[in-house]
Amino acid sequence: MARMRAVDAAVLVLEREGVDCAFGVPGAAINPLYSALKAQGTIRHVLARHVEGASHMAEGYTRARAGNIGVCLGTSGPAGTDMITGLYSAQADSIPILCITGQAPRARLTKEDFQAVDIASIAAPVTKWAATIMEPYQVPMALQKAFHLMRSGRPGPVLIDLPIDVQLAEIEFDIDTYAPLAPYKPAMTHVQAEKVLQMLNEAEHPLIVAGGGIINADASDLLIEFAEITGVPVIPTLMGWGSIPDDHRLMAGMCGLQTAHRYGNATMLAADFVLGIGNRWANRHTGSVDIYTKAKKFVHIDIEPTQIGRVFAPDYGVVSDAGAALKMLLDVATEWKTAGRLYDWGGWAKACRQRKKVMKRKTHFDQVPLKPQRVYEEMNKAFGRDTTYVTTIGLSQIAGAQFLHVYKPRNWINCGQAGPLGWTLPAALGVRAADPDRKIVALSGDYDFQFMIEELAVGAQHRLPYIHVVVNNAYLGLIRQAQRGFSMDFEVGLAFENVNAGENAEAGYGVDHVAVAEAMGCKAIRVRHLEEFKTAFVEAERLMNQYQVPVVLEFILERVTNISMGTEIDNIVEFEELAQNNEDAPTAIALLD
Repeated sequence: MARMRAVDAAVLVLEREGVDCAFGVPGAAINPLYSALKAQGTIRHVLARHVEGASHMAEGYTRARAGNIGVCLGTSGPAGTDMITGLYSAQADSIPILCITGQAPRARLTKEDFQAVDIASIAAPVTKWAATIMEPYQVPMALQKAFHLMRSGRPGPVLIDLPIDVQLAEIEFDIDTYAPLAPYKPAMTHVQAEKVLQMLNEAEHPLIVAGGGIINADASDLLIEFAEITGVPVIPTLMGWGSIPDDHRLMAGMCGLQTAHRYGNATMLAADFVLGIGNRWANRHTGSVDIYTKAKKFVHIDIEPTQIGRVFAPDYGVVSDAGAALKMLLDVATEWKTAGRLYDWGGWAKACRQRKKVMKRKTHFDQVPLKPQRVYEEMNKAFGRDTTYVTTIGLSQIAGAQFLHVYKPRNWINCGQAGPLGWTLPAALGVRAADPDRKIVALSGDYDFQFMIEELAVGAQHRLPYIHVVVNNAYLGLIRQAQRGFSMDFEVGLAFENVNAGENAEAGYGVDHVAVAEAMGCKAIRVRHLEEFKTAFVEAERLMNQYQVPVVLEFILERVTNISMGTEIDNIVEFEELAQNNEDAPTAIALLD
């Protein structure tokens, strides 16, 4: 046993729990914890420009690698409230992050002290646990509980609030005997797996819907093995994209209202059985439940018991970690395959591949200003199979999901349910902090980019290089497209004549992103013409490698482009300019019969 401040014990616990990097902004009420970080010197700290940005950096750090838990630090009051969007985003996507806030002294908590707010109550709805720790001895124990909760069952975030006098109090603590608590993860039984395989065997047109739970469980290899031994095609959700390579013969496309493929929706409509693993049946994936579920049977496997039946009642539900479920399903499927008991779905899989071959959207447009579809076509050429894409929401994300390709788990790092603008930039910095070697390409529209543009300075200061593709049409593009239903185009334009724009800026497009990026200590390139694509991608990579800072690669788009989407998976609007190359569409649709 040793006598030490509660915050010194806290830092030792963070180390033992595997934390080697934290993101945050210091302040008076959290300075004791910062003093412990400085004294110990083992945990890297990345200074954000905004505490919300720090919370998204922590998210990116967690999402980058299996087993990571990002940590966000901030002072009392507004620092905690700034973290709420990051906590909501993490909770919605089952991402464990730990937020630690400073707090006013215990004696001042009910006296409207400066920057004192009941952050635990505010954070409670968007965390697995949020607590103000009132006893110094409980600080290391509270952190132990926090890590146990974050890793057990459905992963998620925790907030720990520390009054300044609790941080400074001395306690007796023995780090040498400290051990992390083993997380709880439910597992599918052999009997349950046989039940699932029996229901699968009764289907003629089955599909596997692969959710983000598979990536959280680091079980993508098991998914591919199970799909291959059964021969059942896979529809990944947006959060599960990358769990099976895009060019795998059993990857049948994504389904949904926006981030979907024509062939993925067509295949889902033709299916008669769906095995969902680690997914939520999110509404952007399903559309209306009656259309999505029509003439199908469903099995739903999820780590969280209350998730099963939340959106619709499946024909059979199993509470299990996705990895444990796939391992058991693979064992039983192997037994059945050896015994000749598995149905042969070769004809169905072939039809799915044919749909994937012919039901394409057009990307090759030659006009200037540029069409976004052409930008994504060129990105596919320029960036290799190992590229990690980071993005959040907007037409940039939707088109990216429709046209880009992902081949590995955690190579599509996306804020799925919450979709806060501004998320992309700090999340990309968090991914880079977690992995100094991988190729990272962030993808933003101009508004997402502007939301937290100040975090570019973090990338420059801390040498966190990556390429940030900005598709700029000076519009809130997704909202403008949604406003078509109200016959309006109101308060969604970002264009103005910038009186300070340099001669190389784009006239009438408002903010000069290149100038801002360079003022923040980064590098930037603007692309206006088709012939500039190849050299721009090469130059962006050269600048990134040479200067070790973020490089902004801005593409000037036509002001108005509509991206395919709709109200139901059987009612996606394919705009004329996107469908004009689909002379074979009748053949593709005939495959549904």
